[in-house]
Amino acid sequence: MKKILLTILSLFVSSQVFAADAAATREKIEQALGGSIRDEAEVTRDTNRKPAEVLEFFGLEDDMKVLEISPATGYWSKFVGPTLCNNGGELVFSVGVNSAFKSDVMTLDGLECSSAINDEISLGDMPAFSFDDNQFDMVLTFWNLHNPSAEGRRNMNEAVFNALKSGGIYGAVDHTRRHLEPTSRASQNGRRLDPVLVIKEMIDVGFEFVDFSPMHYHAEDNLMQEVGTPGVRGNTDRFTLKFRKP
Repeated sequence: MKKILLTILSLFVSSQVFAADAAATREKIEQALGGSIRDEAEVTRDTNRKPAEVLEFFGLEDDMKVLEISPATGYWSKFVGPTLCNNGGELVFSVGVNSAFKSDVMTLDGLECSSAINDEISLGDMPAFSFDDNQFDMVLTFWNLHNPSAEGRRNMNEAVFNALKSGGIYGAVDHTRRHLEPTSRASQNGRRLDPVLVIKEMIDVGFEFVDFSPMHYHAEDNLMQEVGTPGVRGNTDRFTLKFRKP
């Protein structure tokens, strides 16, 4: 009985410590979201994209080693970077990291701990490859999974799996496609993916499915329009999925 009580107490204390750490990281994310390196257009997108909630859901900790795939113009990078770099973490960018991003984003205050690897690889042509760095605590990709072919996604997901530590997290957000609708980039709604297909593909390469969040659910999106269509852009239904490497 004593051992059981001690176990319960230990679990309770651990949960309290975890909650306190998560709250502290959330505060640092909020501070980074208010940073001067972000422009007005990026701040405007926060209401829709819910960045602090997304990172909290994925379990970001401020001292992690994180890989961001295809960071585009750096919307996420400009607050993930300072959250990590100011607290002993590390942020690595990969896939389609162009020279403009390196000169305009990676040199910003708060991104001193950032670096780039495998930047010669593009999302549109994703061969089998391995990342030039590994032992990541977390890998993040936002609105990128719909770009490669099914084979390309498998190549990328396998590379991510091999680059993560055991217990590492793979977080993905993308535009929702109707379940079982054939996937084709040539279709009107080509830049969308079936989240059930994504879960299957992740499990097929070895990931455990951890959880999903409905935070980006948009009932008004009929899932049939191109994501850049006026009136649809910024209001697409999106899946937010969390996976773990065993």
